[in-house]
Amino acid sequence: MRLATLRVGDGTRAARRDGDSYALLPYADLGALLGSGEDWTRTAENAEGERIDAADAKFAPLVPHPNKIICLGLNYATHIKEMGRDTPKYPTLFAKYDGSLIGAYDPVTLPVVSDSVDWEAELGFVIGRAARHVPKERGLDFVAGYTVVNDVTVREYQRRTREFLAGKTFEATTPVGPELVTADEFGGAEPDLEIRCEVDGEVMQRSRTSDLLFGIADIVSYLSDIITLQPGDLICTGTPGGVGDGRDPKVYLKEGQVLRTVVEGLGETRNVCVREAMQG
Repeated sequence: MRLATLRVGDGTRAARRDGDSYALLPYADLGALLGSGEDWTRTAENAEGERIDAADAKFAPLVPHPNKIICLGLNYATHIKEMGRDTPKYPTLFAKYDGSLIGAYDPVTLPVVSDSVDWEAELGFVIGRAARHVPKERGLDFVAGYTVVNDVTVREYQRRTREFLAGKTFEATTPVGPELVTADEFGGAEPDLEIRCEVDGEVMQRSRTSDLLFGIADIVSYLSDIITLQPGDLICTGTPGGVGDGRDPKVYLKEGQVLRTVVEGLGETRNVCVREAMQG
């Protein structure tokens, strides 16, 4: 099943993909559906609301206001090497705020305070039910599904301190979507999917999600020992090698460029880079 959050009128609605159309569901967004306390899978499968042609769909961030957005850094060997870091013994964690999230086809904002904005293609997943102290062998049971993320990063701010957050949560920089592909589509196993990032059609990153240092079940288990994961929480699993900051010379995103992020079987995000307008 494929689910999305669509912009409709002056708000949003959760929706189910049915071929060339979406059926609107009786929830404001995907996070509300997952956190409803109901059997969200059955609700999503059986609801028959107003329909919108897929060609006319306008995508909001997949989960507009997650309780938590937790991200992993240094989770592919190729990225660890290009950034000159040691291989971590434990997941490297940082967070984002929901103001950084944008829809799959919204513009990426290049902030006025920096010219070092970089791409980071990632596999994202969303939690489907509350998870606390989950053993690794049960980790996948708590995953609602998978999606496409680009953890667009302002490198200058990331480097200002030892903590990553400042460079990772700039306003309107992180595309997520367009759809959540539910975990049952992968037969209860961790997906092994090609992940790719392009800038103006040039391939900058290409890897497979099976190359993750810490896999999905590892991540769920580790995080759930720290804090209860809630339905709708967004987890970003890390990026492979090929980022602009790891190149010689370094390369960063420029105004007007098109950032395309593709994860096999999940879809793509496509975002034009737009310079932030100065406030008067």
